Amino acid sequence: MSFGNFLKKIWGGIKSIFNDLPHDLKNAVHIGVVVTENVKNFVDSGNADILTAIIPTEVDDVIKARLRANLPRILTELKLADNCAGLTDTNAIVKCAIDTLQKVEGDFKSAFLHDLSILVAQVASDGKLDWKDGTYILQWYYTHKFKNEDEDEEDTSATTVTTVTPAVATNS
Repeated sequence: MSFGNFLKKIWGGIKSIFNDLPHDLKNAVHIGVVVTENVKNFVDSGNADILTAIIPTEVDDVIKARLRANLPRILTELKLADNCAGLTDTNAIVKCAIDTLQKVEGDFKSAFLHDLSILVAQVASDGKLDWKDGTYILQWYYTHKFKNEDEDEEDTSATTVTTVTPAVATNS
């Protein structure tokens, strides 16, 4: 078996796992990739609220709130905000981290972006996606769905990701 065929079998297995994921986890994976792409491609346009610029507008308000609360912490823990000592404003922290990330190149930048997408997906999934699974699933989704959306037109069951506000339980 050639190495290429071996990799195709692995990707096929991950595709099968992805297709069997609950909708909310597929959505979390999508959000992780989109937010990371928005961070990667961010150009300061004078937006007063950077988080609004990088979090997709179609994301559920509950998930937006979790991302707003956790994204500055994630960027700080990835050490992307180390040059931002003393900043307390979340927009300033995120802007500083993005500026730092945009100066990183090659495999190091890819590693930061990959880690960021997994951590964002974990926040969006409310902790239902673990690191190990997220590593493979997000890489597969980015490579085979996000970057090549037209590749699987015959596979209509793969992913149409929409966001839905989850029901909130109340204690009465």
